[in-house]
Formats: sequence, C-alpha cells, structure tokens
Amino acid sequence: MLVLRSGLTRALAARTLAPQVCSSLATGPRQYDGTFYEFRTYYLKPSKMNQFLENTKKNIHLRTAHSELVGYWSVEFGGTMNKVFHIWKYDNFAHRTEVRKALAKDKEWQEQYLIPNLALIDKQESEITYLVPWCKLEKPPKEGVYELATFQMKPGGPALWGDPFKRAVHTHVNRGYTKLVGVFHAEYGVLNRVHVLWWNESADSRAAGRHQSHEDPRVVAAGSQRPSMKPESPEQRIPSDSDFLW
Repeated sequence: MLVLRSGLTRALAARTLAPQVCSSLATGPRQYDGTFYEFRTYYLKPSKMNQFLENTKKNIHLRTAHSELVGYWSVEFGGTMNKVFHIWKYDNFAHRTEVRKALAKDKEWQEQYLIPNLALIDKQESEITYLVPWCKLEKPPKEGVYELATFQMKPGGPALWGDPFKRAVHTHVNRGYTKLVGVFHAEYGVLNRVHVLWWNESADSRAAGRHQSHEDPRVVAAGSQRPSMKPESPEQRIPSDSDFLW
C-alpha cells in the first residue's frame, strides 16, 4: 500500500482552474465514522510456524497494550498455508500513527517479540478496511471455527455491489446457516476487495449449513443477484481456533 503526497500542490495553486462539473453519482455512502480495521497478513517459513505462534501467544499482551486486537488466526486449510492474519481496530489514522510511534519506542515489545520473529517471516501485507455501512462487528458467542471469504468486486464501490451483496449475506444469516462476524471493504490495499468473516460452531456444522444453503431457493435467488462480482472464484480460508480473539 502506498500513500502518495502530490508534489504538484504549489504549482496547481497558482493556476486558475476551470469550473468543475460534479457528478450526482457516488461510489457509496459517505464514511462518517473514522474507525477502520487493519488486516495484517504474515507469510511464515514452514519450519518456523510453531515457533512464531508460541512467541505470539506468550507476548501478544505487549502489543494489545497499545491498541485493540479484533482477532488473530492461523490458516488451517484453504488458500496459502503457513500464514497468519490479524485484525486491529483504530479510531482514525492519527490514532494508528500514535500507536506505531509508541511501538517503535517500546523496547520490551521490540526485544521480546518483534526482533525474534523477523527471521521467521517471509513477507507481510497490510490492508486498511472499513465495515460496510449495513454491518456492525459481532462477537461470536463462544469458541468455534472461523471462515474468511474474500471477494474481488468489479470497480464501482458499494453503490454498485452493496445492496445485492447485503441480500446474499443476510439470507445466509437469517436462515441460520452461519453467523456473521463482519463484512469489510478495502480502502488501501487491493481495491474493490471485500472480506466476509463468518463463525460456525465447528467445521462440520459449517459444511452442513453450506450444503443446505445450496438447496435453499432463497439463498440461490439472493446469490444470483450479484452481477458486480468478478467471475473468478472467491478465496475462502478456514482459520484455526485461536487463543487471542477479542
């Protein structure tokens, strides 16, 4: 993710700009709430996965002292293996900047967690996401199995795909096939990407609910109204149970 500052600001300020024609169309509802969620993904060396997880369980409290952790998972199956992803909540970008500065000065965090783990990680990714306007973050009732489904949408934003996607998601929830934790759309990272985080009591209950939903005409009808999704299959990952959720 690159945040670029324009070097043309002063040059453009001196010019007389032509009147701008404003469109009445928008890519989605205005983001009034500054709260956002950072998805951080670490790709680990296969032989170092257990060592990384043990260190994280032991020292994650040093990190959560600075900001709120939504969840921390390792991938059990589906997609790339030897991968962990975690979601952090921030009030706004100024809050994140303050947290990052504090972490850089936290010697205990640096020496006990960050430095030992750097040699175990192959690469890292970061995405800044917002909850879609029609969704709030839900806390699962107990331990269970989590599924992260990632969809790549066609350009246009929530104004294009929001309503049909909402109907499809809510149909699964209202029929009792699964429980929703949150729906996140990317602001920085791979654009037009949507993550849906689900919770189920077990992998078997998830499989049973999915098979039943495929035969439910309401689910099928709602799913057929998603023309704004790109034709490639969505990525679905089953994270393993985690000790550091909420």
